[in-house]
Amino acid sequence: MKNTTIYQNNDYLVNSQGMLIDYKYDDFVSVIKPYRLYRFLTDLEDVIKTEVNQEEIIKLLIPKVRTLLIESEWLQFAYTPAHNQLGWSVNTLYEEPDYPITIQMVTWLPQQKSPIHNHATWGIVAIISGAEKNTFWHESNEESSLDYMGEKILLAGDILGFTDQMIHQVEVIEDEPVISFNVYGITNFSQRFEFDLINKTKKLF
Repeated sequence: MKNTTIYQNNDYLVNSQGMLIDYKYDDFVSVIKPYRLYRFLTDLEDVIKTEVNQEEIIKLLIPKVRTLLIESEWLQFAYTPAHNQLGWSVNTLYEEPDYPITIQMVTWLPQQKSPIHNHATWGIVAIISGAEKNTFWHESNEESSLDYMGEKILLAGDILGFTDQMIHQVEVIEDEPVISFNVYGITNFSQRFEFDLINKTKKLF
């Protein structure tokens, strides 16, 4: 029996101005069944070959991510338990030289909180289980001053897409781990930062 929480259609997009918006679309179920990982990878590559605008890429990919999670139940169990000392773990499902997408399963233990950071690439995160609070900021000037843009609690079945301009902090807010399915574009590591909100500084992350 499939996990029906993945059928929840709560999809969000953080745009280039750091604003969280609801993303609605008419249909997300592929006519191709089963929708396997290899087909998903090919579809993703086709999208990024024909579209350069990050927001449009995300809008095209979110329905495919949701379809994959519905049609490939095994992905919901393809995570690595979080390391007790680190508080998190990453299981890379697919990464290949010259292929511009990385796909991971990420696990966070309860009470864990990330630093404030960006990803320096577009990305899509689908919550498989647990609940996490995302707090969003936007960099207002070259002195690394951050403007608070709001927050959102993501639950199982929710999907969040974001551009490379997003700055956020992730916090596990319940007594169970958070497990997510993550898709990322090519990271510009020279522009990936951890931010210090108090001292208004940033360093490579």
